[in-house]
Amino acid sequence: MDSSKAGPVKEFPVGLDEDTEEEYASQSELLQEFTNISSIDEAWVFKSESIAGIGSQAMFSVSQPNLLANKKRKYMLSCSISKVGNNNVNFQWAPFPVEMTGVSITIPSPSGSKVLVIRNPENESPTQFEIWSSSQLEKEFQIPQSTHGSVYADGWFEGISWNSDESLIAYVAEEPIPCKPSFDYQGYKKCATKDEECTSWKGQGDWEEEWGECYAGKRQPALFVIDINSGKVHAVRGIEKSLSVGQVVWAPPVEGIDQCLVFVGWSADPRKLGIKYCQNRPCALYAVKVPLYKSEAAESDLKSLEDLTAVNLTQSISSAFVPRFSPDGKLLVFLSAKASVDSGAHNATNSLHRIEWPADGKLSSSTKIIDVIPVVNYAEDGHFPGLYCSSFLTKPWLSDGCTMILSSYWHSCQVILSVNVLSGEVLRISPADSGFSWNVLTLDEDNVIAVCSSPVDVPQIKYGCLVDKANNTTRWHWLNVSSPMFKCSEKVMSLLSYLQFGILQIPVKDVSDCLTKGAAKSFEAIFVSSKVNDAPDPLLVVLHGGPHDVSLSSFSKSLAFLSSIGFSLLIVNYRGSLGFGEEALQSLPGKVGSQDVNDVLTAIDHVIEKGLVNPSKISVIGNSHGGFLTTHLIGQAPDKFVAAAALNPVCNLSSMVGITDIPDWCYVGSYGTNGKTIFTEAPTAEHLTQFYNKSPISHISKVKAPTIFLLGAQDLRVPVSNGLQYARALKERGVETKVILFPNDIHAIKRPQSDFESFLNIGVWFKKYCK
Repeated sequence: MDSSKAGPVKEFPVGLDEDTEEEYASQSELLQEFTNISSIDEAWVFKSESIAGIGSQAMFSVSQPNLLANKKRKYMLSCSISKVGNNNVNFQWAPFPVEMTGVSITIPSPSGSKVLVIRNPENESPTQFEIWSSSQLEKEFQIPQSTHGSVYADGWFEGISWNSDESLIAYVAEEPIPCKPSFDYQGYKKCATKDEECTSWKGQGDWEEEWGECYAGKRQPALFVIDINSGKVHAVRGIEKSLSVGQVVWAPPVEGIDQCLVFVGWSADPRKLGIKYCQNRPCALYAVKVPLYKSEAAESDLKSLEDLTAVNLTQSISSAFVPRFSPDGKLLVFLSAKASVDSGAHNATNSLHRIEWPADGKLSSSTKIIDVIPVVNYAEDGHFPGLYCSSFLTKPWLSDGCTMILSSYWHSCQVILSVNVLSGEVLRISPADSGFSWNVLTLDEDNVIAVCSSPVDVPQIKYGCLVDKANNTTRWHWLNVSSPMFKCSEKVMSLLSYLQFGILQIPVKDVSDCLTKGAAKSFEAIFVSSKVNDAPDPLLVVLHGGPHDVSLSSFSKSLAFLSSIGFSLLIVNYRGSLGFGEEALQSLPGKVGSQDVNDVLTAIDHVIEKGLVNPSKISVIGNSHGGFLTTHLIGQAPDKFVAAAALNPVCNLSSMVGITDIPDWCYVGSYGTNGKTIFTEAPTAEHLTQFYNKSPISHISKVKAPTIFLLGAQDLRVPVSNGLQYARALKERGVETKVILFPNDIHAIKRPQSDFESFLNIGVWFKKYCK
């Protein structure tokens, strides 16, 4: 044979062959169509004058993945709202959205006449503050790194608040870069400046602890105030250096005394443990006075005043966050995660409290805290299961001044609640009969703008109208809103139209092991399937992380994609999930790797017994603790699963405990609440044995299922070595294994390109083994 006449040998990308390349191309095209669907991040409503009278203007902050740039594309879309009676509302949308390039934060002023736009730097350049009116840019300030670093926009420490006359803005930003030791050719350089010179270099100085996952490279969050007339920035005084601050709001002004700020403070004593997704970090509400410095001399004179010291308002409770003042300024309302802090569970059932705010502005650490919504341990069917939310709207109040509107988890759904903070009355105001999930976006006076969706229905905007009270009941009427957002292709809509979902009640298998009434109660699973197939599609079991989290009956682009390529989904909310009461949640710590694994197997057996699935075509996927369950399941029930996918999975607690940002969870997960007491940075041999026995790696010799791993190399929560060790051990035992490592991703693999590549590979992997 003449080799010179042979065509070039086709090369395939790493990990692909000729059989899978076509599948990649086909699935990639469909996944792209799901990826393009937008999502609403925030919304605001402003009152406006029109020819027809007083109406409303709304502004929606929308995001869409930009795969080429590997960022989220953010844009604003505006509309006018006119309401005719209780049965009709009209949203007149602007013809085109406006892209918000480089914008980190957008915050309207209380009156709605101004908007603050903050642009955080991507390097060591200044932070940019812009004040916009309805027609133009009015002010622009550059805040240098010597004053502070980036403004926090992370949704946890983040806090930005205009004062009542809109002259001052309080906000949370990184402390300025600390002075580092300087060196030159002669060695250490005395009296060095912060600036680096060409003849010297900066040393590292002492290592500073960070708040773990998502906060790598972040400096201490601190409180600042900017005067928008002069552009002058002040660091707020009187706050202990050991406190990390966030969620700041202005207190109601009191004539004749300095204005006051209320903020949340987290102590770094004895050390900073990972705080992202973890409400079990003690925190308190503090108040501090903010003098208005009229001159440099006045500022100097006030430095030593004792009344500038921050006052702890919530000393009698272990957790207090998200402060909100009632419209009349008489009440300070806040959330508490005391159930989480006191038990060690990283998330738990929250409670709601109020403080009577002093009319004279005199701050006290002995202020009485009044319970509004206590922790709910157990709830009968149909009754309020407890409060599960981590934030409120900036303006959550109805016109009566005492009713808040908020979103919370209610079993496997997210719902909208009204809460009377005086009486404690809680009402579910979103419809309870559809199984959809609802999220409040903003209020239009006594009307609610919300978004609702399901696993098979793309999000849609709803407008809730408060109907007059009758017979001591309050009714809400929900109207459909036509919107240009959430547009998707005809192909996607057609595929979704063939799908259906339901929420299944799964009885606990062995009630005799349950120590509480709540632990014995049925848990739930969301089942998504085809409406038209005679034979069941292959089943994909989906497991959330946490474990104290919940999979909601809302639209997920990645899961809708997997449904659309021919899989039924069983999305299990095993005991320990949020939304089911505190007793059910607290039944899991100390029993990870056993109770949660058995719950998942019970849910699978439940749908098999009902004839909903083919028992020979079952796969499993999970991230974080869901990856812990995934790798446990393929080891403990090796004949049940034909394939698996694990995203940043916890595979070996004994090796994880020394390198994770939440070593305390290894103890609580393995030992229960007692783990909070025995937690140490120096685990004993007994501890390490317990961690190993609780881990999936202890069952690795039995695993048969081909498994794909998706790992973020910058993960501080479950460091990448955990997944790599397990994957290498599988390969060592001859199990087909695939690893994709994303060098710049953290625990949540959410960078647009990484998310896309992850679910493309997951789809192809499961198709390969579930034909």
